[in-house]
Amino acid sequence: MKKRPGYSPEVRERAVRLVLTTEKDHNSRWAAITSVATRIGCTPETLRAWIIRTESTNDAQVGSVSDESERIKALERENRELKRANEILRLASAFFAQAELDRKPKL
Repeated sequence: MKKRPGYSPEVRERAVRLVLTTEKDHNSRWAAITSVATRIGCTPETLRAWIIRTESTNDAQVGSVSDESERIKALERENRELKRANEILRLASAFFAQAELDRKPKL
């Protein structure tokens, strides 16, 4: 069996990036993979394996992203509560200001 020459990491990264960026221009991911694979001279299955490996590596990095998303959700929740409190204070201020205007002046 004839062994094919390996591809450099730069070629792999570029091919994966090309598939991910041109995926929206094709009907499916597989169509994008076969298109790019024919351009760089590898089999579509090889390119699909590179993509899976890259995505699994990126999923390991997503753990920190999920921590950030939890923090963002907590900050958004706090922001909503503060806006609600400000609205209540604004309405109370308007109520008491109106009551002050309606009060009979002292002579």
